[in-house]
Amino acid sequence: MDRLTHRLIRFFTFTPHDMSYSFLDLLCLLGSVALFLYGMKVMSEGLQKATGDRLRNILSAMTRNRFTGMLTGIIITALIQSSSASTVMVVSFVNAGLMSLAQSMAVIFGANVGTTFTAWIIALFGFKVDTSAFILPIIACAVPLLFATASRKKSIGEFLIGFALMFMGLDMISDYVPDLQSNPEMFAFLERYASMGFGSVILFLLVGMAITAIIQSSAATFAIVLIMCTKGWISFDLACAVVLGSNIGTTITPLLASMSGNVAAKRTAMGHLLFNLFGIVWTLAIFYPFVRLNVHITEWLGQGNPDSIFTYVNNLEASDPALYNSIFDGSLPAGHPVLAQIARMQFSVSFGLSMFHTVFNMVNVVIMIWLTGFYVKVVEKLISSKHTGDEEFQLKFISGGLMSASELNIAQAEKEIVVYAQRVQRMIAMAQNIVHTNQGNDFTKQFSRIEKYEEISDRMEIEIANYLNRCSEGRLSNEGKHRIAAMLRIVSEIESIADCCYGVAKILIRKQESHVDFNEEISRNIDSMFIAIEAAMTNMLRLLRHFETAEQADIITSYNQEREINNLRNQLRLANVENINEHHYEYQAGIYYMDIIGSLEKVGDYIINVVDEVKDQFRKNAV
Repeated sequence: MDRLTHRLIRFFTFTPHDMSYSFLDLLCLLGSVALFLYGMKVMSEGLQKATGDRLRNILSAMTRNRFTGMLTGIIITALIQSSSASTVMVVSFVNAGLMSLAQSMAVIFGANVGTTFTAWIIALFGFKVDTSAFILPIIACAVPLLFATASRKKSIGEFLIGFALMFMGLDMISDYVPDLQSNPEMFAFLERYASMGFGSVILFLLVGMAITAIIQSSAATFAIVLIMCTKGWISFDLACAVVLGSNIGTTITPLLASMSGNVAAKRTAMGHLLFNLFGIVWTLAIFYPFVRLNVHITEWLGQGNPDSIFTYVNNLEASDPALYNSIFDGSLPAGHPVLAQIARMQFSVSFGLSMFHTVFNMVNVVIMIWLTGFYVKVVEKLISSKHTGDEEFQLKFISGGLMSASELNIAQAEKEIVVYAQRVQRMIAMAQNIVHTNQGNDFTKQFSRIEKYEEISDRMEIEIANYLNRCSEGRLSNEGKHRIAAMLRIVSEIESIADCCYGVAKILIRKQESHVDFNEEISRNIDSMFIAIEAAMTNMLRLLRHFETAEQADIITSYNQEREINNLRNQLRLANVENINEHHYEYQAGIYYMDIIGSLEKVGDYIINVVDEVKDQFRKNAV
């Protein structure tokens, strides 16, 4: 009890100097945030360079179902004692396409339970694990690794440096925010709003939200609430309302981190916010019975009634104002029985608030874990893509932002290239359809559509190539540099496929202007070439989806398909000369027909060029 009494006296020792907050403090706060973001960036890069594709496999194993994902979130948050840090990392992984939205939701659910671990440490032992104590030893271990000859050891060193800088930034942020915890008089005016019934509950919920959003520390919010209870300003009910609001305040950091991310990252951060919002809605519906439940649990565990401090302090203020004032100006000796009594009640309040926080999050997770699918749909509905149509320019995975890391960007770009290839594959079907479309509005619409797709293809090639070039300027492993070079060549080949499909449409425009018609035989032969091209494109997409783990059988299939396309082109070319001589169709029709066949054969060449790049990657992985 002596330690708690000492802390109580220290908390309530207040001087006007504590209120000073200079411009230099503001700059230090901004620098702390920058250090946190830079540390997170270095940590992500080092982790990616050290683990490569193994990280994706690890994350998949950790989140293979909602329950293992939830357990992962609990363990990580309990270890690093920061739900903000753990959810920011989840947002960055979703932004990189390493985790799905559903997987991230389960981890976030668990992070909310894991954050209660810190509250229990404070309640039971009166201290929080000082992460700053581990920062310098971590850096001491990391720096020698930076000078190692093995690239993997260097990457591990970078990861450890980034990890230390991230937590150093978090620690410094709490040091340089306005010191609300040591200045409880800032909240004295709230006392007059503590007797408005349920309106006070809503007000203090908003206060808890604002305090935690500013100081980004639920532990500090707990300390402030403890002060307000000890002074008799608020009852235990309103203290629980403040803690309830603090659950919303902790979502601010992931929301800020997601602002520079893609749609998936924004949805993940929004999911974190909605999880707590939904929880608050059902808690407010049964607020007073739920608080009473936690009071009874605290009493049953022998920790006293958390409500008693409010009555005790207010009665003391009314009966003996001088003694009441002496408690908080530090004039009472440390062993005074009143201070000891208040310290015991203070511990009861701390225990009760920790119990309230834990039961709230546990019940919330038990409810929400079964509604993950519905939850994902709600988030996707609230944050939709800027353009929902297939015919709008849109990059799905890649983005630029402070939380991006070069190796993570490569994984994003790989997924974006698959989306790009899928879009270009649609142009093959469009080109086939326009072959069978006669003159008129339908032909004009089909041509305009394929022309628009070709423009989108050009823009996507430029965006992805620029993105990959920016990645190459970052800190990459040798493997990462080779992958970027291969991906740049792949993007160029895919764009050439789009050009060929558009070229088929332009050939048909010339055919229309010449008033030439294709007979059934020509149309049937062109269809056979389209079928062969479509099969080759589908197999190419299969290889792109597994760029680093391509199957040898799929590579062999692609080469066989390329030979079939070349053989078919040669057969049709020879047959064309005979058909013209035998007057199956006009000479001019045969010219346009062979131009289309030639363009489609080029598509096969570009497809096999992509396969060659994948094959080279396959050989490197096989070595």
